Amino acid sequence: MRQVRSIWNGAISFGLVSIPIKLVNATESHSISFRQIHTEDGGRIRYRKVCELEDREVTQAEIGKAYEDADGTMIPITDDDLAQLPIPTARTIEIVAFVPADRIDPLQMDAAYYLSANGVPAAKPYTLLREALKRSQKVAIAKYALRGRERLGMLRVVDDVIAMHGLLWPDEIRVPEGVAPDTSVTVRDKELDLADALMDTLGEVDLADLHDDYREAVEEMITAKASGEQPAGSPTPAPSGKVLDLMAALEKSVREAKESRGEDTGEDAGAETGKKAEVRPISSRSTRSSRATPKQTTGKKSTSSAAKKTAAKKPTASTSTSAKKSTGATKKTTTTAKKTPAKTTAKSTAKTPTKKATPRKRTA
Repeated sequence: MRQVRSIWNGAISFGLVSIPIKLVNATESHSISFRQIHTEDGGRIRYRKVCELEDREVTQAEIGKAYEDADGTMIPITDDDLAQLPIPTARTIEIVAFVPADRIDPLQMDAAYYLSANGVPAAKPYTLLREALKRSQKVAIAKYALRGRERLGMLRVVDDVIAMHGLLWPDEIRVPEGVAPDTSVTVRDKELDLADALMDTLGEVDLADLHDDYREAVEEMITAKASGEQPAGSPTPAPSGKVLDLMAALEKSVREAKESRGEDTGEDAGAETGKKAEVRPISSRSTRSSRATPKQTTGKKSTSSAAKKTAAKKPTASTSTSAKKSTGATKKTTTTAKKTPAKTTAKSTAKTPTKKATPRKRTA
């Protein structure tokens, strides 16, 4: 780890073991900051610290701290006042317990720090605590004072370093009252199935591969303007229709996620998704039409085949007459074909006098 400035020096209190450490920031912000300027001439806009009583600007050395009472009275507080407070954690990270990591609510997570061993004598107890945390697979809960207040912390091992996460006190976490939807909503199993499919399609990601696209775009814009070039315009997003149906939105999301990953989104895959997402009731009309269609097709085939046979036998001037005869024969054949199922149905009705015989007769 490169040498960075420590923000706090103290010790870890591990029972009777004291480990001198330095506190180093474990995170940093890469946000791009802007200055305020006067738009007419580009001059800097600065904030000046002015005393309200004397109406003059004061230096940093003249500025102290005070607590404002309810009636507006200022009670001065000095650094010596804070240093003399009877707080055992003023310069100590006091470990109070060891708990499983899943006991810590992520809502409590605050700033993160690295704890660096301060000096050669601290290497041995530092390594002891680090290895004890590794073997126990637990985290240490500690109390410490930083920037004028006592705080709660969690110690865990990151690679070969002990890291400390600042934790909010339990009473600093707001109860989520009135946040959840206040309407009764029913989620169907098919919607959950599609949501699971979308989660599986998106899959996992290596957090190291994620980066701040907005910050990079701002940096490119600043570079272009500094060199006198025209910043590149933002790409026009593809128009997307407003999807009002949740199932359709889920299906479209799964399809687009597969396309972005180069996975197969052919008709088979779409058909399979559609089967899971859509249920079409079968009506009596569709049943009747599906049953009647083969019989109509059979009649047409018999007509065409009979006409062909007749034309092959008599290809002379009597073609029209034979065609009429074949048509008449076809009608008889069709009529016979229609009568045959009716007789069969009638026989079955006579043998089994149930209520189901009537729809079967109508269907035939």
